[in-house]
Amino acid sequence: MSRQVRHSLLRVFLANPLAISGITLVGTLCIIAVLAPWISPYDPQAIDTWHILEPPSAQHWLGTDTLGRDCLSRLIYGSRISLLVGFVAVGIATFIGAFLGGIAGYYGGKVDWVIMRLVDIMLCFPTIFLIMAVIAFLEPSIWNIMAVIGLTGWMGVARLVRAEFLSLRKRDFVLAARISGASDLRIAFSHILPNAIAPVLVSATLGVGGAILTESALSFLGIGVQPPTPSWGNMLTAGKDNLEIAWWLSVYPGLAILVTVLGYNLLGEGLRDALDPRSRERG
Repeated sequence: MSRQVRHSLLRVFLANPLAISGITLVGTLCIIAVLAPWISPYDPQAIDTWHILEPPSAQHWLGTDTLGRDCLSRLIYGSRISLLVGFVAVGIATFIGAFLGGIAGYYGGKVDWVIMRLVDIMLCFPTIFLIMAVIAFLEPSIWNIMAVIGLTGWMGVARLVRAEFLSLRKRDFVLAARISGASDLRIAFSHILPNAIAPVLVSATLGVGGAILTESALSFLGIGVQPPTPSWGNMLTAGKDNLEIAWWLSVYPGLAILVTVLGYNLLGEGLRDALDPRSRERG
């Protein structure tokens, strides 16, 4: 990618106020997650029976829960879980989807048919119910959650990569690489894939928000991250039983999920606009 093209991409991205809002939200979340041990006012798992269900105050800015634990501290540490799940799960899904989509698009024919039928079969199952069914047979843990979300979320990436490979495999640079004696895997993943990475990058960014939302839903249902490890989903679960007397237990984790998913969606939309040639022409 030439310097002129990079400058054009950056100019379009920075000219989009929604994209700037998205990267600001995502960057703030990352900073909070990294600095959690230093900025958290209390131990997120410390039980204090003298301060049970206290409303937001100067001592506990976001109140306390049913065990007297500081909600702000648990919210801050919960951001680590969300980022870990989002990045790892989407990383797994992107790797699988890029590999299978690249193979399907490069070889075509029967290989393409088999892989695309596998994609169709996977898409027939509602994702959340498929994940719940798999988790029911496994021990609920953060690692199992990340693996299952990743293993059930690669189909969209596979379709995107396949479409890009189908349009790129007849290009001159691919023919030149083939004439030079490069292997199929080298041509596919060293020459074609870097030129097909733009939609994958957008899909992965949007997918992080989806993975965070899925983890929160699973934790809310009690089959995700297990207490006492703080997660925004299990914080919502703890709050639903005391919604009438302790509104803060549900409102703040819900807002955290909303803002985080919104941030990744805005960032993904900004990347999509910047990587769209028509947007660059308009910019």
